[in-house]
Amino acid sequence: MNDNTRAIKNLPYPGRIIIVGKDCSDRHVIVLYAVTGRSSSSQARKIEYSKGKIFVKPADEEELRKGDRDLLIYPAIQISTGIAVSNGKQTDDIYKNLNISCSPVHVLSESLEPWDYEPDAPSFTPRISGCVLNGKKAALSIIKRAENNGSIKNFFEFPLIPGKGRYIATYEGKKTDPLPSFKGEPVPIDLPFKNADKTAQSVYHFLRPGTNQIDFRVALACVFYQLPEFKKSHVAIINRQ
Repeated sequence: MNDNTRAIKNLPYPGRIIIVGKDCSDRHVIVLYAVTGRSSSSQARKIEYSKGKIFVKPADEEELRKGDRDLLIYPAIQISTGIAVSNGKQTDDIYKNLNISCSPVHVLSESLEPWDYEPDAPSFTPRISGCVLNGKKAALSIIKRAENNGSIKNFFEFPLIPGKGRYIATYEGKKTDPLPSFKGEPVPIDLPFKNADKTAQSVYHFLRPGTNQIDFRVALACVFYQLPEFKKSHVAIINRQ
């Protein structure tokens, strides 16, 4: 991976991360979703694969009750004629709209029209989302809180290039209160790996804490989907719990 991807290692707390790209063979779309968490309720989660969908679910029901279940439990990745991914229940709306357009940005803008940032003061976590259509183009988005308490919605469309990808996170990475939201455009990265297992292991490795730092890693899922029909090729999941 290039230096931009290695920079994930230098983010004390990125929150949630979405990576979208293509493998070097040009035969698979890569979608990766990673969860890090500071609170005990956020840590009390795991990722599961069921019936073609990736879900963030409870790993410890008692601990999870200390947080907002509505924000902590959700479908992260869903696939039909395209791929929908997000850090919340907005994944369902993106999934339902995958057929409305050949433009991934249009799908995201329509799907996210009723959504705002998360109501978890004081950080007001951004909602990050992604969409892939036809294996040629992809889009990422972020919904952040504005100074007047309104929403700032940014959408980024980009081509899928073999061996390349982009990532977006909920937070800038500094472990402060309140947590500063992700800034700028999705970051370009290299994706030189041939399968989901190696990709998942490498990203999970880069998210490990530095010396004398807290391990905020919760779970990670990486999916490789065959083109052009979006047939499932392989799913790799790493759960810290």
